Amino acid sequence: MPRDFHRPTQFSGAEFEAIQGGDDPATLNRVAHESAAALVARVKNDPSPEVLDRLVNFTDLHGIDAVAELWARASPHTLPGALWRIYLVRAVIRQNPAEITLLFERGVAVSSTIDPVVAGAPAPASPEEILELADLILRGVFVGDFAIALERGAAFCRLAAAGATSIADDLDTGVDARSSELTRRALRLSELAVDLVACANLWRDGSLD
Repeated sequence: MPRDFHRPTQFSGAEFEAIQGGDDPATLNRVAHESAAALVARVKNDPSPEVLDRLVNFTDLHGIDAVAELWARASPHTLPGALWRIYLVRAVIRQNPAEITLLFERGVAVSSTIDPVVAGAPAPASPEEILELADLILRGVFVGDFAIALERGAAFCRLAAAGATSIADDLDTGVDARSSELTRRALRLSELAVDLVACANLWRDGSLD
């Protein structure tokens, strides 16, 4: 694994220009797939704490846009699509840990599924514990069972979506725009969960590329 993680694999200058300019969709797609595969393979071969720390903290230093630039335009049910979504889940949590913890806790309270167990967060959970969970899920993508890590991320998203929906239902939709905002957020989280589960299933089938 190169020490300058901001380049997860080595590409030519032309390929990086294609990423920045977005002029060649075929090149963008190829770079997304090759970089995702190379990154996962390298970390599996060298799962050192230093490498993992750089991976987990990468977007804290360089911003989520640095990951989006490489993987966000990949098809949802692909390896780069899965990596983009799991980084996005972590970014959502870190953007407002207190609020996402509130949604998660409400989701746990109204859930009748095993999602709280799958997600693996303590109950009740503090914002600090939810932040730690986000890091553990991302680490699991690289050094644990890839499919299980994606399923944990999906379970978290489903619970947060359920919490957002429940809180939105408590509000007066006629006077509170917050209800509509929460409903939209629940939809986005639910869509993330669906994509992560699909990717987990494809990974187990050996067909996530």
